[in-house]
Amino acid sequence: MSVALKSVITETAQSLEEKLTSLLGETVRSEELARPERLLEAMNYAALSGGKRLRPVLMVEAARLFGHEDEGTLVAASALECIHCYSLAHDDLPAMDDDDVRRGRPTTHKAFDEATAILAGDALLTIAFDFIADEQVHPDPAIRLRLSRELSRASGIGGMAGGQMLDLASEHRDRTEAEIRQLQAMKTGALIRYACRAGAILANATDDDIARLTRFGEIIGLAFQLADDLLDLTGDAEVVGKATGKDAEAGKATLVSLLGESHTRQELSRLIAEADELLEPYGAKANTLKTLARYIADRES
Repeated sequence: MSVALKSVITETAQSLEEKLTSLLGETVRSEELARPERLLEAMNYAALSGGKRLRPVLMVEAARLFGHEDEGTLVAASALECIHCYSLAHDDLPAMDDDDVRRGRPTTHKAFDEATAILAGDALLTIAFDFIADEQVHPDPAIRLRLSRELSRASGIGGMAGGQMLDLASEHRDRTEAEIRQLQAMKTGALIRYACRAGAILANATDDDIARLTRFGEIIGLAFQLADDLLDLTGDAEVVGKATGKDAEAGKATLVSLLGESHTRQELSRLIAEADELLEPYGAKANTLKTLARYIADRES
């Protein structure tokens, strides 16, 4: 990772951490009755556990591409990160992927218990829509409604949750390349696609620009999953921060298992070339997004 990109990611991650710490604090908000201490502690454990904060960074940078940067974008990015972190807390459960370690430390159900991890995930999912509806996100209620509706669709049956279901149903079964691409576009790609699209929407970008950023998000969503599959195959668990080799053990349907490592790396290169081409019209303003795309493809964790 270049020094410049590391600085961007670190700065945005720190700002997001501060925003999430505030939003997930002890203060009871209007229309809430109480914030149970143990549940709040588990929510913070799941959401404030470090990580690359890739989706918030993409949203912030997509908005910056069109000259938009404010606290509201961080609130919207916090909503997205809550969705992502809830999915990880649930994904790690014994009934799902059954992981004991996430980001180099015990998963939420190991640090607390399974019931608390489920409730923490439920609470993070629901509070995300509280955040995205906040007037600070955007002065136009129609934009906030659009962001909320699209976040719901990216997270639910037609997006991440549906993709997780397809993934579970694919264990120890043959799947075509088209089927694998679809489940990965839903399970992993939908929230990444949303991050790029939402940043452009927040910036009041044109329909053409929103479509271009949407396609960019689709491409790097697939690139992220391909890189993840390669890390599971070849990565060092201590560097990756979680167990590796689990895809093959669980009989997961991945493009790496179907097409092989060499072909997968070629596909990654092709995707990043397409991502670069999509952002060419924006010139140097898109350099950070281009560098992020390359980092996603080449990452080691």
